[in-house]
Amino acid sequence: MLRSDFKDYKVIAGADEAGRGCLSGPVVAAAVILPSGFECDLINDSKKLTHYQREEAFQIIIKEAISYSITEIDAQKIDEINILNASILAMQESFKKLNVIPDCQLIDGNRFKKFNDIPYYTIIKGDGIQMQIAAASILAKVHRDHLMNKLHEEYPHYKWNKNMGYPTKKHLEALEEFGVTKYHRLSYKPVLNILQKQITLFDGV
Repeated sequence: MLRSDFKDYKVIAGADEAGRGCLSGPVVAAAVILPSGFECDLINDSKKLTHYQREEAFQIIIKEAISYSITEIDAQKIDEINILNASILAMQESFKKLNVIPDCQLIDGNRFKKFNDIPYYTIIKGDGIQMQIAAASILAKVHRDHLMNKLHEEYPHYKWNKNMGYPTKKHLEALEEFGVTKYHRLSYKPVLNILQKQITLFDGV
């Protein structure tokens, strides 16, 4: 059972993101406020759960949460402001969209930027420690997986339904063969390398 600390606060919101290391698709963040005393053995770091456990936990969270929100930041914005700033922006926007104002904000990791007057705490590996952050990690991961499955239908060569945009061997091979899509992050080195090759080939024609 994960902890639900910070007992001095009545309304605690947790936030986490999914997709920072992907070559394609958005980075997705979620924020969650759970009821006081909420317990669920299934809620844990999303990476420690199976696909089916995440899907089940997702349904429990959206049913039981006092408030939750999910935010997508697309590849173009990631390229514009970099992935760290995009991840922070996604979490900030998720906090803003909650329909209940929290007394405290908990963020997975060690980086965040103050944007309101609400106290916040960064917690390294918080998705495996705090219930609120773990719930947010599940919402972000499941939402993003569903989105990448839809994008796979548009661009099936990249196998996004399997790799979710991460730089697997098949994804990299597809980039070499089919090039870069509008969903790829152009500032990421493997994608940038493909673009440079394409430009070189074009210039050589």
